[in-house]
Amino acid sequence: MSIEYKINAPVSADQFIGLLRESTLGERRPIEDRECMEGMVKNSNLMVTAWHGATLIGIARSMTDFHYACYLSDLAVHREYQRRGIGKKLQVITQENLGPKCKLILVAAPAANSYYEHVGYTNNPRCWVLDRGQSIG
Repeated sequence: MSIEYKINAPVSADQFIGLLRESTLGERRPIEDRECMEGMVKNSNLMVTAWHGATLIGIARSMTDFHYACYLSDLAVHREYQRRGIGKKLQVITQENLGPKCKLILVAAPAANSYYEHVGYTNNPRCWVLDRGQSIG
């Protein structure tokens, strides 16, 4: 099976939504909110994708300054292609496209929490989240 990896290749909202539906990440993303999904794809400044022919089978979608911090917001691999090293390769390529001092930061899905330590991440309990409906006060 030939998998092609691409950096910042065009991805439509439909392709992104389809991949999220076919991965475990679709349960935690607003896939029914097309405007939000379009904005997520359009405003990412580093997307590494995996393709099997014309089919999007994996994505590492990030926002970064390329020098200090890279927030890997979405890491998704199609269920039929999981456990083949595709997710790890997407992260490796992401890191290769960052500056030498740039940290790779992510918030793990509950089911994937133990995976990240296995590939070399350090757990950091200092993450805080302010949901959209909450106010700073």
